[in-house]
Amino acid sequence: MFGIGMQELLVIFVIALLVLGPKRLPEVARALGRGVREFRKATSEIKESVDLEGHLREIEQEVISEDLSSEKKEEQRKIEEKKTEENKV
Repeated sequence: MFGIGMQELLVIFVIALLVLGPKRLPEVARALGRGVREFRKATSEIKESVDLEGHLREIEQEVISEDLSSEKKEEQRKIEEKKTEENKV
């Protein structure tokens, strides 16, 4: 957990208990928990937004490539029609 071992966590807890006292420590712990939860929520929302944006870019590229390929097919069809008309003459 954040590169902190059990011994370091215990030292931090004892120092917090001495500084804040037994009455305020649960309040501070709850506030800290809420802060971490909000941070994780915001981080996940940002990640989802970035993932969605990337997915939309992929779809956009697929649509563009499909449009280009359909245009090329149309051009080839026209060229082949011209060739067949020329062969008929």
